[in-house]
Amino acid sequence: MREPFVMVEEKPFLRLLEWESRFPGLVAGFTIRTGGESEQPYGSFNMGLHVGDEPQHVIANRQKLAQQVEMPFASWTCADQVHGNQVCQVVAAGAGKESLSDVISATDGLFTEQKGVLLTSFYADCVPLFFLDPVSGAVGLAHAGWKGTVHRIAEEMVKSLQGQYQTKPQDLLVAIGPSIGGCCYEVDERIMEHVRTCAQDWESAVTPSQNGRYMLDLRRLNTAILLEAGIASANILSTEWCTSCRTDLFFSHRKEAAVAGTTGRMASYIGWKQQNQKGEERTS
Repeated sequence: MREPFVMVEEKPFLRLLEWESRFPGLVAGFTIRTGGESEQPYGSFNMGLHVGDEPQHVIANRQKLAQQVEMPFASWTCADQVHGNQVCQVVAAGAGKESLSDVISATDGLFTEQKGVLLTSFYADCVPLFFLDPVSGAVGLAHAGWKGTVHRIAEEMVKSLQGQYQTKPQDLLVAIGPSIGGCCYEVDERIMEHVRTCAQDWESAVTPSQNGRYMLDLRRLNTAILLEAGIASANILSTEWCTSCRTDLFFSHRKEAAVAGTTGRMASYIGWKQQNQKGEERTS
């Protein structure tokens, strides 16, 4: 299968190219670590206001991303992620774009059908899940670390889209973005106790390691949960990018925090460009 998240020459992000090509007006992708204003240890395209970076650098980075994907910065919308499974409908743009004081609180999943809203969430190894209902036009993002994964945030998003927009799971498109891979994510029995009860096909995502530990592929585990939630296998795209293997391109909390004590965050993003009355895309 082709890699769905494609490097764009001289751009600080990967494009979810298949979706953008199929659906004019859609922007969707995942940032990389280079090409921004932040200084070390956040160098340089850090998207997270919550990691100790200078706020003006983060805001400048966010503004640059919005400009390059041709969305107004006013459309930027994000939440305070807490590694839970709470999802929230977004009805107005702009939450959290410049400050932590007005983020959507305690939420790891966002969805909307409104144009002119750029949903964003932040990562440094956790799994970004992208959702698109081609019938209603609804889009969503979910932040799935191991806690969000085992608490089935992927299924919570599917249920929310069903309830709000009458989305049919078999129509829903899902893309699984860059994250730490099963090659690098070693976990202990404490986490495995949760993994074994979160999905019927959990074993496909686990490889025994040494000393009672296991290599866990969160992308495969989320895939198993999505299939159980009714998503068609053919409608799931999954990346091969590993954030821990490729710290030249991505921030990796697990790999870097032990050395530097902290690191930056990438952003996932998805949204529809606003249109004017003539049906033309409007970017400002």
